[in-house]
Amino acid sequence: MPYRWTDTEGQTMEAPRSEAAPLPDQLHLWPYRSLPRKGFVFFIAATVVMVSLPLLSLLGHVELWGLLPFIALAIAGVWWAISHSYRTGEVLEILTFNGPQLHLIRHEPGKPSRDWAANPHWVQADLHGKGGPVEAYLTLRGGPREVEIGAFLTPEERRQLHRELVIRLAASRAPITP
Repeated sequence: MPYRWTDTEGQTMEAPRSEAAPLPDQLHLWPYRSLPRKGFVFFIAATVVMVSLPLLSLLGHVELWGLLPFIALAIAGVWWAISHSYRTGEVLEILTFNGPQLHLIRHEPGKPSRDWAANPHWVQADLHGKGGPVEAYLTLRGGPREVEIGAFLTPEERRQLHRELVIRLAASRAPITP
């Protein structure tokens, strides 16, 4: 899943399943990438090979030089489009449980970070079935405003995350006993 629960040292932890288990301190969310960087290199190389195969019949002809700029432009366009997709998809949301403070930061490329903080005792995770901009719209409500979280996740991932957030929020409300 394109999210991960971690402890204070950044070590990956299990998702909260009950209030009695050790609880993670942070949640990192990011958009899913169907084409990893290694796949990007392979895709560009395969594109160059497939586009070049028909050009083999033009070796030694003047027409080859007329087609090469257009082929290079097409490959550069594909490279730019995929690279642009990577840059715009570098969204990261970090939800931190820090004692009496719940802090959500959303990092987006080319935009200033957006912060939201509230007391976890008053925060509720709401899953809106209908009426939101996406199916299974997930929000955190507490303090003076309501914020969305994980809008780039699939509906099933948002439902699963909602269950985990409800458990984690309930645990943060539980009184600390020595």
